[in-house]
Amino acid sequence: MPFEPSHSVWIYDTTLRDGAQREGLSFSLEDKIRIAQRLDQLGIPFIEGGWPGANPKDEQFFKWMQENPLTRAELVAFCSTRRPGLTAQVDPLLKPILAAATNWVTVFGKSWDLHVTEGLKTTLAENLAMIEDTIAYLRAQGRRVIYDAEHWFDGYKHNPAYALATLKAAIAAGAEWLTLCDTNGGTLPHEISSIMAAVQQSFAEARSPGPSLRWGIHTHNDAELAVANAIVAIGEGAQMVQGTINGYGERCGNANLCSLIPTLQLKLGYFCLQPTELAQLTDVSRFVSEVANLAPEDHAPFVGASAFAHKGGIHVSAVERNPLTYEHICPEQVGNYRRIVISDQSGLSNILAKAQTFGIALDKHNPQCRQMLQRLKQLESEGYQFEAAEASFELLMREALGQRPQFFVIKGFQVHYDATPGSGQLKTTSLATVKLAVDGIDILEAAEGNGPVSALDAALRKALINVYPEIKDFHLTDYKVRILDGTAGTSAKTRVLVESSNGHQRWATVGVSSNILEASYHAVVEGLEYGLLLQRSAKSALETVI
Repeated sequence: MPFEPSHSVWIYDTTLRDGAQREGLSFSLEDKIRIAQRLDQLGIPFIEGGWPGANPKDEQFFKWMQENPLTRAELVAFCSTRRPGLTAQVDPLLKPILAAATNWVTVFGKSWDLHVTEGLKTTLAENLAMIEDTIAYLRAQGRRVIYDAEHWFDGYKHNPAYALATLKAAIAAGAEWLTLCDTNGGTLPHEISSIMAAVQQSFAEARSPGPSLRWGIHTHNDAELAVANAIVAIGEGAQMVQGTINGYGERCGNANLCSLIPTLQLKLGYFCLQPTELAQLTDVSRFVSEVANLAPEDHAPFVGASAFAHKGGIHVSAVERNPLTYEHICPEQVGNYRRIVISDQSGLSNILAKAQTFGIALDKHNPQCRQMLQRLKQLESEGYQFEAAEASFELLMREALGQRPQFFVIKGFQVHYDATPGSGQLKTTSLATVKLAVDGIDILEAAEGNGPVSALDAALRKALINVYPEIKDFHLTDYKVRILDGTAGTSAKTRVLVESSNGHQRWATVGVSSNILEASYHAVVEGLEYGLLLQRSAKSALETVI
């Protein structure tokens, strides 16, 4: 289906900026890169990467992206208007914005007179000048501008004339999009509808003939109406919706794109993503939750593990005869699948789809396919999740098919951790000893590290590097730990997610155990194993070409 502006909604993702303001969430530079790349693959048109200059991490992110640009999405830098009493040309906060070198910049400005006088401590006239000067300056520097009217709905309700004046200043300066923001998240759907209609009518009456304005909507979830409010705004003519994956965001969160996108596309007939991209939505939701080190919401609409789960009785018998009886959409449309909780049915489509992404030919009638599904279900019940650890899942799949190479065999390991009181803090040392075999030859090595996992990783590399010299290029780029059952105290089961890289590719592996060291061991070992598998595949491909 072609992307027709008259019947399409432009998706603007702000997970990396607004979503990152969620309490308890902190993205590393590597996290931001991985999420941006995954959203790019999904087909999101606009990805807001952060506020260059606000912190070193965001500056590093935009610099990295200049050298490794996204292939489909527009990366967007975010900033405020210039400060009172300065000009945009001399305000230092705009220099990092230009250095980010994005085609698009989103500028937010004050719509509510209360914020102007109480927050900025300036005059209403100066605020209008700040909006116009900032946008005009960015336009003069070759940037395209999206204007986010912060606190728009509250501002309009308190002083509609002034709120409209802020939009007029943005238009006069060259903003291409006007995004109306329910920043406090307390506006009700009927208010969104009536205010948007009134605002558009006001501009239609005052504007001379020419290209029509393009409107966007940005809603927060403080009254649990973010998705509903965004849908209402789209119905009133907004063509862009801003939100986050899984609804992450400050306080109660932002509009959840994992609910908005399928509702707009499957329920209301708007075009947001290609059908094949929409079918990746569940994987993307779980991928982002794993990278964020937050538990996925099992009961989330569309993408939750329980969204299409049926638990016996009338529901099960009915849905097996006709899924429409208890399913409002086909789960595969969003990449989810039906689960009959009391049986082992369904889920093969996910196995087949994953096999295809790994370049593995697999037929649904192959009995090994069912075996893989059962193994996957068993591991999931033990706490494994493979959405952000596809390397581990590929190894699992290849093992079931008899295609998993045995680069080495671990025969045992020991880790010693010593802690002695020092000057105000503990002085710690870690020593790991590993015994493994390669082609039947035993190798015993030991290494120190700044912690048990670091020591174990170092010992494994030391034992293998003479046989597999390519390991010298492997390095751990991220290490995450999640407690799966907080009620179990120190005996709780732990999931460890390890990300590795060879400088060109990244892959993630997972381990689960009630012993954090054992979970780490499984994740680290599979990380090394998968890296060697990648090297072998690359070498085979090169030899085939030659």
